[in-house]
Amino acid sequence: MEIFKEFKIEAAHRLPNLPSSHKCSRLHGHSFRIAVYLEGPLEQTLGWVQDFADVKAAFQPIFEAIDHNYLNEIPGLENPTSENLARWVWTRLKPALPALCRIEVRETCTAGCIYRGD
Repeated sequence: MEIFKEFKIEAAHRLPNLPSSHKCSRLHGHSFRIAVYLEGPLEQTLGWVQDFADVKAAFQPIFEAIDHNYLNEIPGLENPTSENLARWVWTRLKPALPALCRIEVRETCTAGCIYRGD
Protein backbone atom coordinates (compact mmCIF):
# COMPACT_ATOMS: atom_id res chain seq x y z
CA MET A 1 0.00 0.00 0.00
CA GLU A 2 1.17 3.53 -0.69
CA ILE A 3 0.44 6.63 1.42
CA PHE A 4 1.41 10.26 1.03
CA LYS A 5 1.58 13.51 2.95
CA GLU A 6 1.74 16.85 1.19
CA PHE A 7 3.49 20.01 2.34
CA LYS A 8 3.22 23.57 1.02
CA ILE A 9 6.39 25.63 0.77
CA GLU A 10 6.79 29.27 -0.23
CA ALA A 11 10.29 29.99 -1.50
CA ALA A 12 12.29 32.10 -3.91
CA HIS A 13 14.97 30.91 -6.29
CA ARG A 14 16.67 31.49 -9.58
CA LEU A 15 18.28 28.99 -11.93
CA PRO A 16 21.85 30.26 -12.33
CA ASN A 17 22.92 27.90 -15.11
CA LEU A 18 20.40 29.25 -17.63
CA PRO A 19 21.08 32.04 -20.11
CA SER A 20 20.25 35.49 -18.74
CA SER A 21 17.48 35.75 -21.36
CA HIS A 22 15.57 32.83 -19.78
CA LYS A 23 12.83 33.94 -17.37
CA CYS A 24 13.86 31.35 -14.77
CA SER A 25 17.36 32.82 -14.53
CA ARG A 26 15.81 35.82 -12.78
CA LEU A 27 14.81 35.82 -9.12
CA HIS A 28 11.23 34.57 -8.68
CA GLY A 29 9.16 32.56 -6.24
CA HIS A 30 6.89 29.54 -6.16
CA SER A 31 4.25 28.05 -3.95
CA PHE A 32 5.84 24.60 -4.00
CA ARG A 33 3.83 21.51 -3.11
CA ILE A 34 6.01 18.66 -1.94
CA ALA A 35 4.39 15.24 -1.53
CA VAL A 36 6.16 12.51 0.41
CA TYR A 37 5.14 8.95 -0.53
CA LEU A 38 5.77 5.84 1.53
CA GLU A 39 5.11 2.25 0.52
CA GLY A 40 4.75 -0.78 2.72
CA PRO A 41 2.44 -3.36 4.16
CA LEU A 42 -0.64 -2.39 6.09
CA GLU A 43 0.14 -2.89 9.78
CA GLN A 44 -2.78 -5.04 10.90
CA THR A 45 -3.15 -3.88 14.50
CA LEU A 46 -2.87 -0.15 13.86
CA GLY A 47 -4.40 -0.28 10.39
CA TRP A 48 -1.85 1.95 8.66
CA VAL A 49 1.43 1.90 6.75
CA GLN A 50 2.95 4.71 8.83
CA ASP A 51 1.65 7.36 11.18
CA PHE A 52 1.25 10.64 9.27
CA ALA A 53 2.56 12.39 12.38
CA ASP A 54 5.89 10.56 11.88
CA VAL A 55 6.06 11.83 8.30
CA LYS A 56 5.31 15.38 9.42
CA ALA A 57 7.95 15.21 12.16
CA ALA A 58 10.59 13.90 9.73
CA PHE A 59 9.76 16.67 7.23
CA GLN A 60 9.75 19.49 9.82
CA PRO A 61 13.51 20.27 9.66
CA ILE A 62 13.28 20.39 5.86
CA PHE A 63 10.28 22.71 6.07
CA GLU A 64 12.13 25.02 8.44
CA ALA A 65 15.18 25.08 6.17
CA ILE A 66 13.39 25.97 2.93
CA ASP A 67 10.04 27.65 3.67
CA HIS A 68 10.16 31.41 3.05
CA ASN A 69 13.83 31.23 2.13
CA TYR A 70 16.03 31.82 -0.91
CA LEU A 71 16.77 28.27 -2.05
CA ASN A 72 20.03 29.16 -3.82
CA GLU A 73 21.60 30.03 -0.46
CA ILE A 74 20.94 26.57 1.02
CA PRO A 75 23.89 24.15 0.75
CA GLY A 76 23.10 21.58 -1.93
CA LEU A 77 20.49 23.77 -3.62
CA GLU A 78 22.73 26.22 -5.43
CA ASN A 79 20.93 25.22 -8.66
CA PRO A 80 17.43 24.66 -7.20
CA THR A 81 15.51 23.06 -10.04
CA SER A 82 12.49 20.99 -9.04
CA GLU A 83 14.55 17.90 -9.82
CA ASN A 84 17.41 18.96 -7.55
CA LEU A 85 14.97 19.98 -4.82
CA ALA A 86 13.29 16.55 -4.97
CA ARG A 87 16.65 14.77 -4.68
CA TRP A 88 17.71 17.11 -1.83
CA VAL A 89 14.52 16.33 0.12
CA TRP A 90 14.92 12.59 -0.54
CA THR A 91 18.45 12.42 0.86
CA ARG A 92 17.31 14.11 4.07
CA LEU A 93 14.14 12.05 4.54
CA LYS A 94 15.21 8.52 3.54
CA PRO A 95 17.20 7.82 6.75
CA ALA A 96 14.19 8.76 8.93
CA LEU A 97 11.59 7.19 6.63
CA PRO A 98 12.94 3.91 5.21
CA ALA A 99 9.59 3.22 3.49
CA LEU A 100 10.04 6.39 1.39
CA CYS A 101 9.36 5.48 -2.24
CA ARG A 102 9.00 8.82 -4.03
CA ILE A 103 9.04 12.58 -3.69
CA GLU A 104 6.81 14.74 -5.86
CA VAL A 105 7.64 18.44 -6.24
CA ARG A 106 5.17 20.75 -7.95
CA GLU A 107 6.41 24.25 -8.61
CA THR A 108 3.19 25.30 -10.36
CA CYS A 109 -0.25 23.73 -10.81
CA THR A 110 0.90 22.16 -14.07
CA ALA A 111 4.64 21.52 -13.70
CA GLY A 112 6.76 19.41 -11.39
CA CYS A 113 8.75 16.24 -11.06
CA ILE A 114 8.70 12.86 -9.36
CA TYR A 115 11.85 11.37 -7.85
CA ARG A 116 12.12 7.71 -6.84
CA GLY A 117 15.73 7.59 -5.69
CA ASP A 118 18.81 6.64 -7.69
